[in-house]
Amino acid sequence: MDFDFTPEQEAFRMELRTWLEANVPEDLKANAADMVPSSWEEFEKRRAFQKKLAAARWIGIWWPREYGGRGAGIIEQAIYDEEYERAHAPRMTNHPPINQWGPTVIHWGTEAQKKRLLAPMLSGEETWCQGYSEPNAGSDLASLQTRAVDKGDYFEVTGQKIWTSAGHFADWIYMLVRTDPAAPKHKGISCMYVDMHSPGVEVRPLIEITGAHHFNEVFFDAVRVPKENLVGPLHEGWRVAMTTLNYERAISGGHNHASQLNHLIELAKKVTVNGHPASEDDYFRQQIAQLKIELESLKYTGYRALTRQIKGQPAGPELSMLKTVGCNLVLNMMRVATEMLGGFGTLAGLTPNPSIPDAREWLHRVLGVRGVTIAGGTTEISRNIIGERTLGLPKS
Repeated sequence: MDFDFTPEQEAFRMELRTWLEANVPEDLKANAADMVPSSWEEFEKRRAFQKKLAAARWIGIWWPREYGGRGAGIIEQAIYDEEYERAHAPRMTNHPPINQWGPTVIHWGTEAQKKRLLAPMLSGEETWCQGYSEPNAGSDLASLQTRAVDKGDYFEVTGQKIWTSAGHFADWIYMLVRTDPAAPKHKGISCMYVDMHSPGVEVRPLIEITGAHHFNEVFFDAVRVPKENLVGPLHEGWRVAMTTLNYERAISGGHNHASQLNHLIELAKKVTVNGHPASEDDYFRQQIAQLKIELESLKYTGYRALTRQIKGQPAGPELSMLKTVGCNLVLNMMRVATEMLGGFGTLAGLTPNPSIPDAREWLHRVLGVRGVTIAGGTTEISRNIIGERTLGLPKS
């Protein structure tokens, strides 16, 4: 297998690297890995940077040119992800929608929907969130009960969504609703998008153990939704959702793995264990070496998925493997960080240590890390997919 890049691909890398070095704001690098901005001020800063990215066509590069992308190939996408992480560039306000919902609209949407929705999504002029999960429909998504009743000229939507990331910043929500209650569970579901500023929409915050506001509950009380907001065939929303979820699994399992490992290595240089830096301790050196091995295995598993795409082969188990292995990698990083910090790690917010100025951030990472095992479908679902579809094991 040849892992070398062509001269054209290396030129692409250097062009992107040069642009990012010149344009990524320094004040956005510290919290670059955070999926959701911590404040409206940071949200607006990220949106301003996203506008610059879109103007230079450095966002959604794999989208067709007519919709604001570059029509980039699979290898260029991989290079882009590596360089974006290397530059500590911030997650965009529409990062998941651009990677999941945008391609879904390109595949299923009408030309009018593509022209209306895609450009403002790329630029950040309009922001999006996802409305799939419900209180009684998480892993078993097809059990959703939010209903859209046909009222002739419009649908009337009533119900509740939960775990809605960045819903408090969103202008639009793309969601699944039940349009035929009499149909079998996976039938009678439709996909549509709803204006979050519509009468009858209410967003309530869900505060995490870290004190951060990432998730929300969203309630719909007889919300009017125009018929033209339906994406894909009526009652066939499950097929549309599977398109979105396939893209979602590709970016789930945590992010910025290499960057997080580098932060952990820097932490090891600051923390004293048994009278010397953790970076000189045999146990922690072995732990970090193992994490590096896991990181490399994750990278080459990703390359296997890319190879399938390049050859035009159907998706294999790699996406579910990336999700599962990526979750384990992040969990192990946080375990090692916790062991390094010891009891101080749990008190970082109360007793600041001048020698470890970022201890509080590590505490937040440790407390919040379990979320990656749920995002994009639980790791248990990923394991079931691998077991049943690849290994031929009986259904659990």
